[in-house]
Amino acid sequence: MPTLLKIDASPRGEYSISRSLSAAFAAEWQKNNPEGTVVVRDLMKTTLPFVDLPWIAGAYTPAEAHSPEMHNALVISNELIAELFAADHIVISTPMYNFSTPAVLKAYIDHIVRFGVTFSASYEGLIKGKKVTLIIASGGVYTPGSHMESYDRETAYLKQIFGFIGLAENLEIVQAGGSNDVAQGKKTQAELVASFVPQVVAAAK
Repeated sequence: MPTLLKIDASPRGEYSISRSLSAAFAAEWQKNNPEGTVVVRDLMKTTLPFVDLPWIAGAYTPAEAHSPEMHNALVISNELIAELFAADHIVISTPMYNFSTPAVLKAYIDHIVRFGVTFSASYEGLIKGKKVTLIIASGGVYTPGSHMESYDRETAYLKQIFGFIGLAENLEIVQAGGSNDVAQGKKTQAELVASFVPQVVAAAK
């Protein structure tokens, strides 16, 4: 049975554009895969310590030689990586903060990019055969050709880093910009979300 891994990074809960879109994605995916399983990884409810010395030492030391401290440092990393390998389709929803990636998503990335586990000594990505959909919500509009495009440091980074671990082949990006219109009362949240639903529904095929 197929598995969808749904990763959400926004702290805004029901007010989140990206979470609303990932929920629409998951609903469509489940409709298309009625026997499938949806695994939810809410990064706002996951303790993600920053990479420290025991983590680094453990990542470059054979597991059989790990100290208890090294082992403990890599527990969450191993869990997150196992979820990626087990999934058939991965959807990641995130806001854009200060033109880039929220700290919680960067912390997640630091736990899943590991030498010998998700990339090799020859820098080959080791997670193969997955579909990936990135949903990026932002206040401004940063799509190609927009006047703010050059400020976007998140889209290219996420595409590059997930490609680095082997997920480039079937990676699709939905740029859901314009939430400033909601903040300014020009649109409702439901209206903005609805304008991007066709893209996420298509990506869930």
